[in-house]
Amino acid sequence: MPELHEHTLMELSGALAAGELTSLDATKHVLERIDLFDGRHELNAFLEVAAIAALKEAHASDLRRAAGTPQGPLDGVPIALKDLVDTADMKTTGGSPVFADRVPARDATIVHKLREAGAVIIGKTNMLEFAYGHPHPDIGETVNPWDATRTAGGSSGGSAAAIAAGMAWGAIGSDTGGSIRSPAAYCGITGLKPTYGLVSCRGVLPLSWSLDHVGPLARTAEDCALLLSVIAGHDPSDPYSAPRDLIDDVLENVANLLIDTPRCQGLRLGVVPQLFDTALTPGLRETVAAAVSILEEQTGAEVVELGLDQDVLDSILPSILHIYPVEAAAYHRSATEGRWGDLGPVLRAELEDALKLPAVDYIDAQRMRIRLSRSFEELYERADLLVWPAQPFVAPLLGTTDASVPGAAGDPTTIELEIMATAPANLLGEPAISVPGGFAEGLPVGLHIQGPQYADDLVLQVAMAYQTATGAPPLPTLKD
Repeated sequence: MPELHEHTLMELSGALAAGELTSLDATKHVLERIDLFDGRHELNAFLEVAAIAALKEAHASDLRRAAGTPQGPLDGVPIALKDLVDTADMKTTGGSPVFADRVPARDATIVHKLREAGAVIIGKTNMLEFAYGHPHPDIGETVNPWDATRTAGGSSGGSAAAIAAGMAWGAIGSDTGGSIRSPAAYCGITGLKPTYGLVSCRGVLPLSWSLDHVGPLARTAEDCALLLSVIAGHDPSDPYSAPRDLIDDVLENVANLLIDTPRCQGLRLGVVPQLFDTALTPGLRETVAAAVSILEEQTGAEVVELGLDQDVLDSILPSILHIYPVEAAAYHRSATEGRWGDLGPVLRAELEDALKLPAVDYIDAQRMRIRLSRSFEELYERADLLVWPAQPFVAPLLGTTDASVPGAAGDPTTIELEIMATAPANLLGEPAISVPGGFAEGLPVGLHIQGPQYADDLVLQVAMAYQTATGAPPLPTLKD
């Protein structure tokens, strides 16, 4: 029999609803695993664990279920939050000593939605400082549960590791250039970046207003679909929130996915060979190609080969590198006033450089986004969705230098953006997911599925169909 944490979120929800398990049992189980693997074995996935509050929330959930008044399918399910999501009852630091004592006045919109659905908030997960791309030296990186010498990735690495290590059944992350999907790929779990504005960013510390997305991480695509159904919705207090009618259409389709077995007959999946050729880890390209073959052979999808102009590919990195640093510097110039010296030295230097970037570079980058959008529109005329490797390599070594990523020059974050596996979805505001697609050199590999705006249900449909064919992805075996 599988251990409790090896069950998916959907399986846990069903067990709670059937009275086969209590929320207190589930919550105590993950708290014990946090104490063991995050405390004593130092995965460094959590910055704060709300043990007492979580046990109280779990007890309240059990009372609701006993009275026949559950609040929804997430009632009693332990959920973790990336530590840039505001919570009124615990600190939200953004992974930085600058905000070490910051306790927000109210919950973020998504936390309010999770609480309304009865979720048990288990704690706040580790992240790169202010989600920028570097851990603060006083906090450090999250360790990958598959290999203690490797990183869980960033910036939502704590959320991804918490799922992979069985320390939560669902987690919230943020994604500005790939920060949900990259750690999901490295940790062998599923991470969804929804359409821009589908999930409210009100109460989430910003990195880049025009690129930021908030989304779920869980073991399976079905679990992510359930989480999305709870956290998505129009929010008048978020100026970037998508129109209500468009969100409602997506949520209706996602709800249907959770009822019917997903099928892919008639769907065209576009494969871009240039993005397979960027794979740097031996065997990674072949592993993802095999996953695509499973999609074609066992789900009824049709695979079509597509191409992108090289100059379009070459525009990805300068576009994103001239947008998010400028928008991040604009926020932190005032938000960290008087505490600039407490920032990590690498982040501080990069923000200082960003303040000096010419305005014309920012404008040119925004214009390149328009050109990129048109190029992808042409791809979607020939395919419904696009698939490729989520990252060009498996999880890099902790404290990564150039040498830890064979065949590439530069730090992994820059290489990730340059290879452009995840960045286009942020520049275009499109939904994208990374699902476990197998292993290379004994480490997880991610299969990346991306679609046009508001095709979140199609992205989830294909991901769910793939996992129906292959089974729930395995979790790493952690030793006491």
